[in-house]
Amino acid sequence: MIRTALLSVSDKNGIVEFAQALHQLGVKLISTGGTAKLLADKGLPVTEVSALTGFPEMLDGRVKTLHPKVHGGLLARRNSKEHMAAIQEHDIDTIDLLVINLYPFTETISKSECSFDEAVENIDIGGPAMLRAAAKNHQDVTVLVSPDDYSSVLEEMRRNQNAVSYTTNLALAKKVFAHTAQYDGAIANYLSSLNELHEHAKHSPYPQTLHLAFERVQEMRYGENPHQSAAFYRDIEAPTGSLAHYKQLQGKELSFNNIADADAAWECVKSISDSEAACVIIKHANPCGVAIASTALESYLKALQTDPTSAFGGIIALNRECDEACAQAIAKQFVEVLIAPHFSESAKAIFASKQNVRLLEIPLGEGVSSLAQYDLKRVGGGLLVQSSDSKNVLPSELKVVTKRQPTPTELTDLMFAWRVAKFVKSNAIVYCANGMTLGVGAGQMSRIDSARIASIKAEHAGLSLKGSAVASDAFFPFRDGLDVVVAAGAKSVIQPGGSMRDEEVIAAANEHGITMVFTSTRHFRH
Repeated sequence: MIRTALLSVSDKNGIVEFAQALHQLGVKLISTGGTAKLLADKGLPVTEVSALTGFPEMLDGRVKTLHPKVHGGLLARRNSKEHMAAIQEHDIDTIDLLVINLYPFTETISKSECSFDEAVENIDIGGPAMLRAAAKNHQDVTVLVSPDDYSSVLEEMRRNQNAVSYTTNLALAKKVFAHTAQYDGAIANYLSSLNELHEHAKHSPYPQTLHLAFERVQEMRYGENPHQSAAFYRDIEAPTGSLAHYKQLQGKELSFNNIADADAAWECVKSISDSEAACVIIKHANPCGVAIASTALESYLKALQTDPTSAFGGIIALNRECDEACAQAIAKQFVEVLIAPHFSESAKAIFASKQNVRLLEIPLGEGVSSLAQYDLKRVGGGLLVQSSDSKNVLPSELKVVTKRQPTPTELTDLMFAWRVAKFVKSNAIVYCANGMTLGVGAGQMSRIDSARIASIKAEHAGLSLKGSAVASDAFFPFRDGLDVVVAAGAKSVIQPGGSMRDEEVIAAANEHGITMVFTSTRHFRH
């Protein structure tokens, strides 16, 4: 039974209401510093920790809760006669509920003007010690680190005469140890990223020791193949607008491959266009159709034209609401996953009869967190870490290297092709025109094979490549790849440049009378 609670929070959200509810339930309130003042100002009877311990807060608040009267009250096992006799002998009362938010270390160091001394001062000592003590003794102590849990704990206390079940306490203790591990990991990441420990220390983007924090969202029936086990974990600080924030409206449980392909589709569709409706169709992590148009329906119909065969059983992502018209069109094909920022009620009604179709709502979001800026790849015995490939080349950054300049229409097509190529596995060749892909060649060991495959795909789909724009994710090492795309009908090419044979390729482009631009940016995607 909860009789005494200690509250000390940096996040004051909901704490007053929670404390008022505890007081109404007859719980004695103990608190520290700013939290105690806030509760007292609201008319709540609160005992300062300094009154409990008999010692004032010391050393600028660095020492206030590190005392036997606090930790004894948290750690004493209620079913141990020796423990209870010891705390009685030393006039220590039990503390049955602990509510703690740690100093905002991560928020502090994220500020550009944060100094080393300021960061160090925001390393919490007493908070983690109390949290770990309470979580260790979860059989007898309820411990909260998040305002999200206030209401459920209160509800349980009201139902059970101020008692909280062991199941609840254990679940809350798990949260605590995950929280303190993440907190310590952030401190270790920060300190080990410093080249020198002084006021103007420079930070390496790659700390000497790297601690990552992820929470399990679900275990899966199997992994990439049936003989592999798998689970999906969400980055603790996953940015709004990432796949990790999906809300599944209907359909079967997502598989390992569903999630991998859905992420590719969602990241691609978000980057294609802000001003127009966009649709991306993914199959085996590669775009097999991408288009922009004035409506979601039009963008889907255009994207489908590129490769309707591969689109069967694919993943579809829209950057606009899926309305009734779009839903009716998509419902005619077999689709594994459909992603959109929102589904209209009529669209949901259309898919209700197709319960195997997984509908995911994801907010488009803005920006990325610091952790989301990194791309991770596991290798045997280690981890490759790099910054994410977030660069979008602007028209002003392009360099025309041929005699013929691109027309405004060609420039638009080239920029669209370039953005699509960024999401195609290397070696990548993408033909585009009029805001849609015409042929995609992906994942080949030679660039010339990707060029040939892309043109074959277009031919099979009945799409003409005459006058098309072509994007190559890396430079053409020889002129033969350029010769292939021009023979297929391309009139403009966008590529990074940087080959020792650039002059040979440029001369070939001039010979063919096409226009070619360099981006000076490569988008290898392995």
